[in-house]
Amino acid sequence: MSRLITGLHHITALASNPQKNIDFYAGVLGLRLVKKTINFDAPEVYHLYYGNERGEPGTIMTFFPYPEIPQGRKGKGQLTLTSFSIPESSIHYWMKRFSSFNVTYKEPEERFDEIFIYFEDHDGLSLELVAGGMDERPGFTYGNIPQEFAIKGFYGMTLSEECSEKTASLLMGQLDHVLIAEMGNRFRYSTTGKPGNFVDVLCNPDALRGLSGYGTVHHVAFATANEKTQNEGREKLLKIGLDVTPVLDREYFRSIYFREPGGVLFEIATIPPGFTVDEPIECLGEALMLPKWEEQNRTFIEKKLFPVQLNVEDFADDGYF
Repeated sequence: MSRLITGLHHITALASNPQKNIDFYAGVLGLRLVKKTINFDAPEVYHLYYGNERGEPGTIMTFFPYPEIPQGRKGKGQLTLTSFSIPESSIHYWMKRFSSFNVTYKEPEERFDEIFIYFEDHDGLSLELVAGGMDERPGFTYGNIPQEFAIKGFYGMTLSEECSEKTASLLMGQLDHVLIAEMGNRFRYSTTGKPGNFVDVLCNPDALRGLSGYGTVHHVAFATANEKTQNEGREKLLKIGLDVTPVLDREYFRSIYFREPGGVLFEIATIPPGFTVDEPIECLGEALMLPKWEEQNRTFIEKKLFPVQLNVEDFADDGYF
């Protein structure tokens, strides 16, 4: 039987200042800004998408920057750590780059068969760079980071849970994951066993419950092949009693949403039509793209949005760090 879930699609977090967000993710981290659009449920707020060169599922980090919301609190019932994949030989490059741009980070640590560096963005969002040695995906070929050091996409994510059993049951029973590793209170699941699709579940009952706000993750989306497999997945979820939304049109994919037993908001997003549906691949992220139903309101929306610029040249390295 073919899998309904193929791996991770995207992770969406809450941010504060949109320009600082672009400077950090497109500038310091060297990800491609693949789409500049709006929150379809709050048109006065940007929705910024970053990813690899082609904007492929498994590489897409997105943000809703709300300048006036309070800072959140990371805790159980949340996705508390987003991990990006880097080449094995690039650890020292990234340490020097972080030091150059005053990004606070921890010294490299080991976990399973991987080396990782923990750091936070300007909003306090928890991030990692992981050198696992198994990622065959190419880096951004013409970005502001040399390709031999460039981020390849997600490595995985970590869910912090009161109790891991029910979340694990959902991942394995309805979302096509298998347990591939465990260490202490950390359990790793995946659909493929490859970087980009690792889901770590951290059993952390003594932690405070997380509170939503900037610097926290809003939801995580799993990828599915098409609308047919999405509907099949929706039926499986409804049969176990989960409250699943109808299919929603997100322009670049179709989505359904539901909360897993520990409280994290999950999404299942289709792989098509993708980010080239409204602009060519060579121009991704350059213009403000609106869904067709909001085009009539473009002038009003543009006046409401904070002006932003893509200043990646300010973050280029000079002969490697």
